[in-house]
Amino acid sequence: MDPFSDVTQLPDEFDGQVRLFPLPGMVMFPHAMQPLHVFEPRYVEMLRESLATDQLITMATLLDSASVADPASPPIARTVCIGKIVSHAELAGDRHNILLVGVRRAKIRRELETSRPFRSAQVDLIDDFYLPAATDQRNKLKRRLLTSFGKIIPPKAGSQQSLHDLMAGQMGVGPITDIIAYTLPFEPEDKLKLLEMSDVDARAEQLIKLIDRGEIELQSVSSSEKEVDLQEHAQPPSRNQFPPPFSVN
Repeated sequence: MDPFSDVTQLPDEFDGQVRLFPLPGMVMFPHAMQPLHVFEPRYVEMLRESLATDQLITMATLLDSASVADPASPPIARTVCIGKIVSHAELAGDRHNILLVGVRRAKIRRELETSRPFRSAQVDLIDDFYLPAATDQRNKLKRRLLTSFGKIIPPKAGSQQSLHDLMAGQMGVGPITDIIAYTLPFEPEDKLKLLEMSDVDARAEQLIKLIDRGEIELQSVSSSEKEVDLQEHAQPPSRNQFPPPFSVN
């Protein structure tokens, strides 16, 4: 059973128009969960509109804006991730903590003219593609991916058992690839390439190459992120569950 099926469905009336929340260095993936601390007035307005309607916010990656003519609209990567709010807590001073779960890949077709203070766009959804001829080899690919991942995660109680459970479990290559790609500290360019790939098997192979090239230094990640646990990332939170840390806008 897909643990995300009850929270990751787009509304039936979804028309491809999204609210954009650009952040530097942030590449969101479907199936991953991202805490956010929202306080800037334009994004508070975005949040209120989202909560009142479809609960959707689309995470975009800010690109280098050193030579941008219009600093109010710095360039963003064209591939984005539509996220759904699964938890919200309003704090003093019109500040908000939210938790997003990634729902779908999408590609910006065009940004929209708007009178609202935040950016919006028309997007085309990117569907995962599973090559039928590779079906028989997919379990082997899943095992190879988790084996590579297992070699680099910091040791912690239960981590190997978690990997064993994932190997034996029903979670597919697509969600596992997305969660690992989101979790590990690759360069944004590498993550964006993975986000752009619709072929699930090719995406998993690319992720294995990135892991096996040996350039990941998990020690550089904050202490709260060092202990990587795919099972924890893979469980949709309850409405009252709200784990820190939060990324700020």
